[in-house]
Amino acid sequence: MIALGADHGGYEIKEAVKKYLEDNNIEYKDFGTNSTESVDYPRFGFAVAKAVANKEYKFGILCCGTGIGISIAANKVKGIRAAVCTNEFCAEMTRRHNDANILCMGGRVINSETAVKLADIFLNTSFEGDRHSKRLSLIEDIENGKEI
Repeated sequence: MIALGADHGGYEIKEAVKKYLEDNNIEYKDFGTNSTESVDYPRFGFAVAKAVANKEYKFGILCCGTGIGISIAANKVKGIRAAVCTNEFCAEMTRRHNDANILCMGGRVINSETAVKLADIFLNTSFEGDRHSKRLSLIEDIENGKEI
């Protein structure tokens, strides 16, 4: 199951991703927003990140104007690895090497077609593990206040 969220700047690409999920029979929950009316992105970033961190959802997809602000908000939640992606290579590698659990995109940076393509790549790419697992352990150490 996928957790979706967006502010007004990412609303349109979130809706395109939602249609992709529906067309492919992928379950999701839309945490909002539900229009292009101005809202505060941290609320949506936090709601999705908390749901993913609590393992209620396998992945999250967040959208704002650039993807940056909402990723910063999401990454404040322990256990979240939210990555801003603007191209296919980044969407693939953030899953393969970083085991990212939230994809962030910007509605003022990419179009709906690209957002759907990146979501498809993100959701269908597996983590490679191996040497990358050690690096994720180091990130967890940082989250837990340990020196590395």
